Amino acid sequence: MICLTGAIVLLLGLTVEGRIGDSKSESSYCTETKECLLFDLVCEGDGYEVRHYDAAKWVSTEEQSYFTEVAISRAFKKLYKYITGENEAGAKINMTAPVLIKVKEDVSIWDSSVYVLNFLLPSDFQANPPKPTDPSVYFTDTPDMNVYVKSYGGWMMSVVSKIKAQQLKTSLDKVQASYETEYHYDVGYNSPMKILNRHNEAWYIVKGEPVCPKTE
Repeated sequence: MICLTGAIVLLLGLTVEGRIGDSKSESSYCTETKECLLFDLVCEGDGYEVRHYDAAKWVSTEEQSYFTEVAISRAFKKLYKYITGENEAGAKINMTAPVLIKVKEDVSIWDSSVYVLNFLLPSDFQANPPKPTDPSVYFTDTPDMNVYVKSYGGWMMSVVSKIKAQQLKTSLDKVQASYETEYHYDVGYNSPMKILNRHNEAWYIVKGEPVCPKTE
């Protein structure tokens, strides 16, 4: 029984770490960081992918602004300080990909909005990350989930990301897909220094069973 329990614990540990790891062999776009959030491709529809992600832990903070870029710039600085040593352990934590930006839906252009920025914690820090010293920085756990995804290149500017998210919604509505409607994620994989072959995504969380094309 002891050996069996130990084997199960080891298997679970390998499974968790295995979904946050080196994806260079699996992906042509997640190549700038040592570790990335890995996924299983469930299916491809017209204008979208369905992916499965295992549960993961992120370090997060939020900022409110009328302008997406202003909020994200402020939030990025706080999270960057956390991973470069402003935590109770003084630990240096490697940058990972992707970066998630949680965006509220249906916010008027005349209203400010709260944007939540999330850095994926590396596999070594998933189980027990050091506590932030900044009280506005906290941890977020995303569950085991299916996600509708639309990929696009270029720079993830607010106007572009809104257009891509709307295009994904249109594709999903055409197939009567059920998805989270209160928010979506803008997802980035590249550092500001990368100029060519940039990769971004729009995500909507699947509700219920994902809609996949029927196979003959």
